[in-house]
Amino acid sequence: MTSRHGVAVSRPNEATIVIRLSGTWEMESGFPSLDVVREELSGKKLRTVSFDASDLRSWDSTVVTFLAGVSALCRERGLTMDPEALPAGIQRLLRLAEAVPERPGVRRSAERRPWLERIGTRALVVFDAQRDALAFVGEVVFSFLRLLRGTARFRLVDLTLLVQDTGASALPIVTLISVLVGMILAFVGAVQLARFGAQIYVADLVAVAMVREMGCIMTAIIMAGRTGSGFAAQLGTMKVTQEIDALSTLGIPPIDFLVLPRILALSAMMPLLCIYSDLLGIFGGGLVAVGMLDLTAVQYARESQAALTVTSAAIGVGKSLVFGILIAIAGCFRGMQSGKSSSAVGDAATSAVVTGIVLIIVADGLFAVLFNLLGI
Repeated sequence: MTSRHGVAVSRPNEATIVIRLSGTWEMESGFPSLDVVREELSGKKLRTVSFDASDLRSWDSTVVTFLAGVSALCRERGLTMDPEALPAGIQRLLRLAEAVPERPGVRRSAERRPWLERIGTRALVVFDAQRDALAFVGEVVFSFLRLLRGTARFRLVDLTLLVQDTGASALPIVTLISVLVGMILAFVGAVQLARFGAQIYVADLVAVAMVREMGCIMTAIIMAGRTGSGFAAQLGTMKVTQEIDALSTLGIPPIDFLVLPRILALSAMMPLLCIYSDLLGIFGGGLVAVGMLDLTAVQYARESQAALTVTSAAIGVGKSLVFGILIAIAGCFRGMQSGKSSSAVGDAATSAVVTGIVLIIVADGLFAVLFNLLGI
């Protein structure tokens, strides 16, 4: 007799083995191994497998899973399994588990696919994703053309609410981040410039960095996390509740009614938020310059004004406009692409943030190369 994990196998005769189940069979107790049963089933003269559950105190689905495994072993070896000694509840669950055979291909195969096949499959997935993204951008372009012709269908009240949500409602977080970024730039610059007695140039550093790069980038990242994810969650929820399907049924293009107002609102508010962020960043830098360095507020303001040019300001505001369009497209695309479950909506919001930030950084790098080639 061999015993392991509440399982004892005995052999009253050469043609029969009895599997004795004992103890507590619950998930917390672990899952007994089938090895001991597998070893006993190897006999050539064996014909029948029966059970003894007299010492079985309590059980859950663990015992059914174990017995299903024993049943599979019996089928492989052409043996007869006699479950009559098992409790009636276990017998019913076992019959239910074996009533519908497992569909082929449902269980994940442990066999690893060839590397070339994996690369090809991944390439096809990437290709399909890029094709869907280009198709969505094309639909947005056609929607803008309909807007120029005056045939786009959306409500002005929705556009007004979106402008408020992407503009005024975003001011608190933009204020906090912009002031802190300006203070950090000034502090880092002050530590280095103080070694050369050039503290006055902290104003130049903060002003140029905020107006040309940091203002638009930080605002864009904030809006990608705040508004881009919001767009994705809103449209994803509409897809779950079939509101988008209802619009299509009524003959209203979802791109016109849902996507176009969001792109218009965010692209209109981003330049304004960028200018606001620039001013607050310069103000934050001034707090550090006046508080840590021997500079007056008037000196800092004059030096900042002298360092700034219309070209630098136009570059920052222009980039913020492009960033706003990219964030809105990314958020709406991920929302329209969302699955029809609650978890899919969360995945869409997360993907919108990641996609938006990646597009912002890539676009900023391209702008840097372009402006360097143009000498501006």
